[in-house]
Amino acid sequence: MVHFKIQLKQILAIVFLLTSLSSIAQPSERDTYKEEAPKYIFYFIGDGMGLSHTNAAEAYLGTLEGLSGIKRLQLSSLPNQGFYTTYALDRFITDSAAAGTALATGEKTTVNTISMDGDRLVPLKTIAEMAKEKGYKVGIVSSVSIDHATPATFYAHQPTRNMYYNISLDLSKSGFNYFAGGGFKHPEGDAKTSEKNSLSNFGMGADDEIEEKETNSMKIAEQRGYTFVTTLNDFEKLKKGDDKIIAIAPKLGGGSALPYSIDQENGADISLADFTAKGIDILDNPNGFFMMVEGGKIDWASHANDAATVIKEVLQFDNAVAKAIEFYKQHPSETLILVAGDHETGGLAMGFSGSHYDSSFGLLQYQNISYEAFSDKIARYKEKHPKNYDIADGLEMVKAHFGLGDASKELQLSPFEMQQLKDAFVKSMTYEAKMTKNDQFYLLYGSYDPFTVTACHILSQKAGIGWTSYSHTASPIPVRSIGVGAQLFTGYFDNTDLPKNLMKIIENK
Repeated sequence: MVHFKIQLKQILAIVFLLTSLSSIAQPSERDTYKEEAPKYIFYFIGDGMGLSHTNAAEAYLGTLEGLSGIKRLQLSSLPNQGFYTTYALDRFITDSAAAGTALATGEKTTVNTISMDGDRLVPLKTIAEMAKEKGYKVGIVSSVSIDHATPATFYAHQPTRNMYYNISLDLSKSGFNYFAGGGFKHPEGDAKTSEKNSLSNFGMGADDEIEEKETNSMKIAEQRGYTFVTTLNDFEKLKKGDDKIIAIAPKLGGGSALPYSIDQENGADISLADFTAKGIDILDNPNGFFMMVEGGKIDWASHANDAATVIKEVLQFDNAVAKAIEFYKQHPSETLILVAGDHETGGLAMGFSGSHYDSSFGLLQYQNISYEAFSDKIARYKEKHPKNYDIADGLEMVKAHFGLGDASKELQLSPFEMQQLKDAFVKSMTYEAKMTKNDQFYLLYGSYDPFTVTACHILSQKAGIGWTSYSHTASPIPVRSIGVGAQLFTGYFDNTDLPKNLMKIIENK
């Protein structure tokens, strides 16, 4: 009997081993992929964009059109869908540098690292660099500064994301054909203390002064053959065949980024969709192109818990995706479109405890400027009224720009909400220090202007939207795709699989 038990254990062990070896030896769909490489590749990354961000935008559009459900975004029309994990090498909740590196290189790295290994010693080849080697023309587009973490991971290799000057030198060293969107954040060098001002990474607050200026990296880019385009007129003149172009929005917001979509002016600003469409014109050629397009300010607005601005940024991002879909319809057998995100920001929830099961997404239409623009107004008011501020003035401003307190818009304030706004306005007028994670008021206001973030929270809550964080979360991120090789992007996998799949797809070009 004992002998039989031993034999049975041995048999089970052998079966388990054979099963394991069989599963290990089983080739993945990526390993067996043999289709011809696509001629055109679009890689869209919504920074901070989780599933709830797109769902909120769809619910908002649906409400405006009188629907009981949603109106789908263009990106939601893509037939192949999957989800992936986002953790970094050294932290479960990632940052844009580590997440961007994973999406650009197929390798995990440590937070704040730009396309180098976890020890920050070895550069990692990016999918954009590989595409260039394969003969594709390459374009990098972003609504934030073009040397920011996510776009940087596709062309730069630096130990930290805050080395903006070195990153901008890597930009012109790359030889890529088209850069567009925001400007250069630190073209004359980095301040030694720049890492301490984390809000400057989100376009808020002034950057530290540079003590020892270096050769302007924009001039170096020109010496390397790049042409800067900084006016609407010159941008519109760009045409097919133009090469080594750096197109910067004529009007920049905080952090050398595009103004928020909600703050942009028709006829004066260039949208993310415009930059994408122009990229298609410039990059189209017999050898094809690879273009990465980032909606970077979805993340920034989510850090500030500004639901209305987030939705407008998602819609602007979706308009850019629509340009690629139009192109795909003309070249369906030659094009691949991927729409991804690097991580989720804010812990956005489609529901709030105070609103129970009710939703009123249409209320968000009454906000007419971003949190950034409103914070600037509050700062200017404080300068003019350092001692003699009036709470009534603050309530009038929040009514004019958020609709809060306007009964005709169904945005009347409860006594509790009114007190929240009054307390926050006093805090904005009297609190001098920058709030940090250890500050007793951080849970209420984060590192943002107290009155502004309180207005954003109250409007979000009335709409039926909740927030759990002023930072990133670890929620898995959806990827949507269509075209050549799109079948590789369905299922549940890791963020590093996206570029690994892309590298396999273009391997035989």
